Amino acid sequence: MRQGTRNTLLLLPAGAWLLAMLVLPLVVVLVFSFGSRGAAGGYVPGFGLENYLNLGSRWQAFQNTMTLAPLGTLICLIVAYPLAYYLAMRAPRRWKTLLLVLVIVPFWTSILIRSYAWIYLLGGQGIPSWLHAVGLGNPRLINTPFAVVIGIVYGYLPLMVFPVYVSLERLDKRLLEAASDLGAPPWRSFLQITLPMSMPGVATGSMLVFILLMGEFLIPALLGGGKVFFVGNALVDLFLQSRNWPFGAAVAVSLVAVMLAIVAAYMRFTRRFAGSRDDVSLI
Repeated sequence: MRQGTRNTLLLLPAGAWLLAMLVLPLVVVLVFSFGSRGAAGGYVPGFGLENYLNLGSRWQAFQNTMTLAPLGTLICLIVAYPLAYYLAMRAPRRWKTLLLVLVIVPFWTSILIRSYAWIYLLGGQGIPSWLHAVGLGNPRLINTPFAVVIGIVYGYLPLMVFPVYVSLERLDKRLLEAASDLGAPPWRSFLQITLPMSMPGVATGSMLVFILLMGEFLIPALLGGGKVFFVGNALVDLFLQSRNWPFGAAVAVSLVAVMLAIVAAYMRFTRRFAGSRDDVSLI
């Protein structure tokens, strides 16, 4: 049997699964997006652009998603990178496994329970009451963008930590030793060696968090209280409540298109950044 035929047969099950579970559902959603809503809801076959022309009615959902999803991803990265750096480069070997377990412990509990815990902490009987008790006012934290960002960072932080940690863990420490022997200060070694070589982990973690946040529903629903809603919340309303499947499909297709454009631009930027750092390190 030829090598090409063997590779094709090995890839055939995965390819069939990808086609059935990813490509075909997207095609169905795309077809639905050009249809119209029936009298009792659902889908009526047709071909028109009315659903796409009406996307402006859901602009607030897109705006919240396109603002809070990148912001939450950025904050996750800012918090995760120093933590991953410490775990990979500075943590004592005997404590490293325990610290990694502590990072992943929140995943042992349902995101629903963790979100309800934040509802209490950010509600009137939680942090605001504590601040009021010490004379720092009584701010409103729940049902705000701040509450949604807090829930996002808490819920998705481990997904950012582990890819960055793996990249840093695989870093050849001899490069840092050589840079130190050649007189490079620590900050220069970090900028020219550590940071560029950890960019694959940064890119992977950022994409994991960002893509999941673009479709997030539960955290905005619970911590936003219906006042801060994402596109995911709009899709639930369109498909399950108003039963406007074609318009919901158009919103979903638009969201996928926006995600693809952002991911492509981000990956191109990270590749250029890593390449430019490699060029600088050779000077």
